[in-house]
Amino acid sequence: MSVRVVIGAQWGDEGKGKIVDLLSDQADYVARYQGGANAGHTLNFDGQTHILHLIPSGIFHHNTCCVISNGVVIDPLTLLEEIELVEKTETSVEGRLLISETAHVIMPYHKSLDKVGESALGQQKIGTTGRGIGPAYMHKIARVGIRIMDLLDPDFLRQKMEANLTEVNARLAAYNSPPLELDPMYNQMLDAGEKLRPYICNTTERIHEALAAGRDILLEGAQGALLDIDHGTYPYVTSSSPVSGGACIGTGIPPTAIDNVMGIAKAYCTRVGNGPFPTELKDKIGDAIREAGHEFGSTTGRPRRCGWIDLVALKYAVKINGMNELVITKLDVLDKFDIVKACTSYRIDGSETTRFPLRLKEIDKVEPVYTEFNGWKESTREATSYDELPQTTRTYLEAISDYLEVPVVIVSTGPGRNETIVAGDI
Repeated sequence: MSVRVVIGAQWGDEGKGKIVDLLSDQADYVARYQGGANAGHTLNFDGQTHILHLIPSGIFHHNTCCVISNGVVIDPLTLLEEIELVEKTETSVEGRLLISETAHVIMPYHKSLDKVGESALGQQKIGTTGRGIGPAYMHKIARVGIRIMDLLDPDFLRQKMEANLTEVNARLAAYNSPPLELDPMYNQMLDAGEKLRPYICNTTERIHEALAAGRDILLEGAQGALLDIDHGTYPYVTSSSPVSGGACIGTGIPPTAIDNVMGIAKAYCTRVGNGPFPTELKDKIGDAIREAGHEFGSTTGRPRRCGWIDLVALKYAVKINGMNELVITKLDVLDKFDIVKACTSYRIDGSETTRFPLRLKEIDKVEPVYTEFNGWKESTREATSYDELPQTTRTYLEAISDYLEVPVVIVSTGPGRNETIVAGDI
């Protein structure tokens, strides 16, 4: 038996979907443990591109059971659409997809609150996707949230929706937004609940049965460690805990059951939305990285901010996650650069440090200090083993590994399943 947590080690969009898809071939269970439909995991195989938002990335491996765990906030309508899209690929979902009965529901009114609240922030916008994630987690913490199991209890569902809508409409009125009607939403959610009924169960119990049976389990996070609600660049963060500790809360698996924590990082760095980004390149190099990497959000389509890899931030992610495995993705994006840089320290008010600051005023003052590497100026996409990579490429990867004190176990040189080099023991 092995239990591995797969986390984004930067600001999200690191290519976790591809890596989880790769590892799922040998996994019995893949469980998503936090976030909602604000994350898009892109998979490329057999000449097709598939974007998943809620269903774990292992769904296309027919012997793998996929779990949407209690820590996820679920938009039932989006999930039903996603199930339909997966089934159109002739992939069986029934019996292989489990939905936690205690996962919280993103209601239509959460999306309304998200949009008006974000709009009211003006220039201080967080940069949310408008998918209702934050308001759903707010209701969860306020203990007025609606859970998946509630969709199967018509009277209780109506009672909870009536109570919530009174508060929601009062908040919408404060933003000069029209009130929402109960009945259309209620009927919509009741119908969605019935359609999802075959998948709903006590997923914590099922996962513990898998643990007892010695099954191999992958725990899949969304977003990235630097967007964690507690440990990220607050308030420019997500509303849940993408870090490895969040996997325990989000699934019910104890910390003692986890064997490996695998961090996924791009060979450079990107960020979507607002918030600090010390190595951001607002020049032709940043534009070139964006173009070569097709850096546009799979959920929103927004152009991603691009920059050189930030090893100070990555070292911080290693610490808070206990990462003992590192994956470098999108290496091929850097194939044509004469010089490749890595940020190895920060200069703040004239002093140099390798500490990642958490105060926004400090981060805003950061001047990245770079180590330069010779570019390899040749394609890495044809390499099938680590030794086939150019020596200058290996020098770059080994410098990253040495700085972080974590071995690089996988290198991704393109979006396809076959464009992957397993460089260590996994």
